[in-house]
Amino acid sequence: MTDAIGEIDRVGVVGGGIMGSGIAEVCARAGLDVVLVEVDEDAAEAARARILASLDRAVERNKLEAEARERAASSLRTGSEFDLLADRQLVIEAVVEDKAAKLDVFARLAAITEAADVVLASNTSSIPIVELGTAAGEKADRVLGLHFFNPVPVLSLVEIIPSLLTDPEVVEWARAFVTGALGKDPIVAPDRAGFTVNALLIPYLLAGIRMFEQGLATAEDIDDGMVKGCAHPMGPLALADLIGLDTVMSVAETLYAEHREQLYAPPPLLQRLVAAGLLGRKTGRGLYSYD
Repeated sequence: MTDAIGEIDRVGVVGGGIMGSGIAEVCARAGLDVVLVEVDEDAAEAARARILASLDRAVERNKLEAEARERAASSLRTGSEFDLLADRQLVIEAVVEDKAAKLDVFARLAAITEAADVVLASNTSSIPIVELGTAAGEKADRVLGLHFFNPVPVLSLVEIIPSLLTDPEVVEWARAFVTGALGKDPIVAPDRAGFTVNALLIPYLLAGIRMFEQGLATAEDIDDGMVKGCAHPMGPLALADLIGLDTVMSVAETLYAEHREQLYAPPPLLQRLVAAGLLGRKTGRGLYSYD
């Protein structure tokens, strides 16, 4: 089974936001035939434009040859019909971090994908993989998490998250795919809220937000302290804005629901910013303003 999956060249991506577009881009740059499906044609076109702009930036910065850019662009198709994914050997779900939406995607993927050894993966930050596997019914043993990090073309880490139902050979194939086809660095993470990275990262981000909320330090001093004192590339508040405050809160709520530990509870300031639609860089204002 593992050898057969190893010949994969047809990849699907569901969702064309920042993460889905990034995943589709790295797969296309790896020479794979990529289909990205969005909710409608306008969203699909926006995703394609996002990917092409990213490829253009890579060429401008001498990170990608012009010919490689053209090959990647020609390897990518976008659309709004779920049936476009029927012949895929690997489908990576990257829709909004909402459990109901993801469960629906996996049920639909299980129904339409034709390959007996298809792998169905999720880029979720926190939702239990076993629940997504259960939604896939008889294909539950083909489901696992492949959690990429933003920006996907730049950051090398991918968390591989098997559930209790995942076939061990699928996990080994995923490790080989991530390292071989994509040239990235995998770690195997437990199927628990937050997996490995977010279980460590989110409490850190929330601690920075609480410190700012309580008036113990300015946003700039908090971030400068971690950048210049701990050699972090970005401070916790700037990083939260980059990730998206809605995503930070969603992951925090999932962590808190599972563990009931106060360090995972979203601070009131975070809740108010999300309620106001001030989500960080993507909306122009969050913990900082981006004019």
